Amino acid sequence: MGLLNLVALRDQLRAYNLIDTYPSLEPYGDAARCPMDHSKYLAVRHSDGKFNDLERPLMGCAGMRFGRNVPRHLTEAPSSEALLTPNPRLISERLLRRQEFKPATSLNLLAAAWIQFMVHDWFGHYDDDDRHIEVPLREGDGWSDGRMHVHRTLPDAPLGEIDRTHPAYQNKSTPWWDGSQIYGSSEVETAALRNKARDGKLFVEDGYVDHFLPRDHRGIPITGFSDNWWTGLELLHTLFALEHNAICDHLRRHYPDWTSDQLFDTARLVNCALTAKIHTLEWTPGILAHPAVQLGMKTNWWGVAGETLRRYWGRISENEAIAGIPGSPTEMHGAPYSLTEEFVAVYRLHSLLPDTVEFRSLDTGRLATTLTMDEIVFERARQPMAHGLSFQDLFYSFGIAHPGAITIHNYPDFLRNIVLPDGKHLDMGTVDILRDRERGIPRYNAFRRAFHMRPVTTFLDLTGGDATLAAELAVIYRDVEEVDLLVGNLCELLPEGFGFSDTAFRVFVLMASRRLNADRFLSGDFTREVYTQAGLDWIQNNTMTDVLIRHYPDLRASLRGVANAFAPWGKVGEGRGAMSRNTARAS
Repeated sequence: MGLLNLVALRDQLRAYNLIDTYPSLEPYGDAARCPMDHSKYLAVRHSDGKFNDLERPLMGCAGMRFGRNVPRHLTEAPSSEALLTPNPRLISERLLRRQEFKPATSLNLLAAAWIQFMVHDWFGHYDDDDRHIEVPLREGDGWSDGRMHVHRTLPDAPLGEIDRTHPAYQNKSTPWWDGSQIYGSSEVETAALRNKARDGKLFVEDGYVDHFLPRDHRGIPITGFSDNWWTGLELLHTLFALEHNAICDHLRRHYPDWTSDQLFDTARLVNCALTAKIHTLEWTPGILAHPAVQLGMKTNWWGVAGETLRRYWGRISENEAIAGIPGSPTEMHGAPYSLTEEFVAVYRLHSLLPDTVEFRSLDTGRLATTLTMDEIVFERARQPMAHGLSFQDLFYSFGIAHPGAITIHNYPDFLRNIVLPDGKHLDMGTVDILRDRERGIPRYNAFRRAFHMRPVTTFLDLTGGDATLAAELAVIYRDVEEVDLLVGNLCELLPEGFGFSDTAFRVFVLMASRRLNADRFLSGDFTREVYTQAGLDWIQNNTMTDVLIRHYPDLRASLRGVANAFAPWGKVGEGRGAMSRNTARAS
């Protein structure tokens, strides 16, 4: 019954909450104005995002606009006063700031790294460095610089009158599930990443024990998207670069006459689809551990017919509900594909990050060092290795550590006082509030109304009866209608098993399947003709656990009996890890 309710909710949202921000279809191009420069792109991803939709070849390209999930009349750019009311810095200090670390005990720290790894594939805004917002600081609030300047988001050039008062913004990433965080969002970037590699592979440097991504002059890896770098991203980017190369070897064994380009193009398709499958069937059920949601995610991929029948009989129907979205007809549901500003807003999950991480030896389980997040960000991401640790030790340490719970008063302190590589000093809690307001995200109650939900009537209603928290909100906001979306989401009581709010979940219900439905390489062209049978088998037969053990086999002992790689792993006892490591070396 819960699954049927989810289907009905999704159908309602598809009908009313997919809004294109272009005034016509003209910006999406057509075959005459944007001819395919190589016929291979009929069955191969273009790094710029072109030709995924053959009728509208620029749909989903880097540089195209974000869409909306709420009517555009609700997205007016705020006045200078409204942008700063209530003061975002005050909200960060009084409501977001972590008072004590509240762990999400059903997850491990890889889950936090994973969602950042994914969103870097999906979206990024352009900065307007010529226009800034000056955040008012209160006397004695502890901000060392005396003032905080936050660059504005660069709006797209107006294409109609509504754009002047309700700006639209461009996505600098390709919004398809195409691994642009690994491969880049342009053909030029992709070519550079393959520069020194052969046999379709990505360039990875060989070390004495580990393989490493090459570094640039800043000491940050050369990869498709390297902003906001830290050890968690170092682990996942390295892992899936190695996975790409393993897929190339697999394809070479099946198709020994293939060129390097054929190996690369097909390995990229397989690697991207595998990450989509992992996100759908493992990360999402990990953070939304409700039976109806878990069944819904399985249905998205396998259909109600299920995995066993699919494996035995193959696809038995074109209907996505029966046989799953991969392989079903591509469907836009009435609006050209894009990701949306509201999708970006509900993925502000910085509370998942801790302030410190314990790094332990996989051999012995002993603590090697404890580092603050400040010590493992940007060019310092490999700092744990200075303590004699390998990538396997780092993965193990993340597998047994917990991320933060996505709740109020749990925003990490290091992000509230961070200095970026370009020297900007920011409170990211303040920036998160500003970004939503600046980009026209409705406040919490208006957002709920736009998603067909009942608004809260009082602060006590919002907090589920927590009078102390309700009083804190009342001091800052005064009117419940002024509560920001992020704050409201963090204050909500969560449904059973949910890692984030039901309000945010509405966007997820709509967009989770849309990312599959609209992408022909994950829907209509999810076929053996495009992927090869060897490629399809790799996708359908592998999980996150398989990927981890393939490249770091000593993790097998800790992952034994763990149903989901994003759940807490088993802790290695004295000598147990050493035994597995020696066995792996001998084999």
